Amino acid sequence: MKYGLFLGCTVPVRALNYELAARKVGEKLGLEFQDIPEFGCCGFPVKSVDRMTFILMAAENLSVAEDANLDICSLCSACSSVLTEVDRQLKENQTLRNRVNEELSRVGRKYQGRIQVKHLARILHEDVGLPRIKEMVKRPLSEFNFAVHYGCHYLKPSEVYGEFEEPENPRTLDELLRLTGAKSIPYEDKNECCGGGVLGVDEATALKIAALKLDHVKASGADALVLICPFCNIMYEANQKKIEKLSETEFNLPVLYYPQVLGLALGIPPDELGFRMNRVKPREILSRLG
Repeated sequence: MKYGLFLGCTVPVRALNYELAARKVGEKLGLEFQDIPEFGCCGFPVKSVDRMTFILMAAENLSVAEDANLDICSLCSACSSVLTEVDRQLKENQTLRNRVNEELSRVGRKYQGRIQVKHLARILHEDVGLPRIKEMVKRPLSEFNFAVHYGCHYLKPSEVYGEFEEPENPRTLDELLRLTGAKSIPYEDKNECCGGGVLGVDEATALKIAALKLDHVKASGADALVLICPFCNIMYEANQKKIEKLSETEFNLPVLYYPQVLGLALGIPPDELGFRMNRVKPREILSRLG
């Protein structure tokens, strides 16, 4: 299975451990990721400012993937949402498609609607499949309790994704986590936003939203928070020290990307999964693994 790997803006700068773990896990499971230098920003940052520019930015990336004849694998939930949304709009709206292609022709590109966009988690769940992953597990993580964070853009808008999940009762990440042998434990406000959506507008409110989730995860007794979005990671890990200072508490809660967890279960050495780049060091978890 071959995909064009869409890294977006945040992953190469602030989530290299996510990329590294995704590549290692993909290699282990038979996923071939091709780097496409022509990929650019998905368009998400300008979505609420200039909708046509947003659509054109996404459409150009879709056109690039079409030229390579590859479906897109995205590591970022926001990138997945944007590219999937625009792809669907262009496939369903011929007038919009004609206008977009008129603009794209200026840079020698054309959108044809020949590829699909999927988040890595969906590829693991649907394309690789749960039975295949389960049979590949070499080191079950049965001694660990992890809390899963879905975030917003992996689930919504559900109609864009063909309603593959119930936004208020999601299951795929829980199922993927359980394949590793770890327990996916419930906690209060599991489906709430990380706060990242308002970080650039009202930092104090954003950090309060993230602090509430960290409070609930810590109270659940989880060994770590597991997620699949680089911006959610910025809120829960990169800003964790700042949140601790503002809330006058100490969380010391490791935040792990799902491919890091899956990689451990597949028997990939921790050094190859980017754990050294985690800001909140999961020393206890790695120590218990020996």
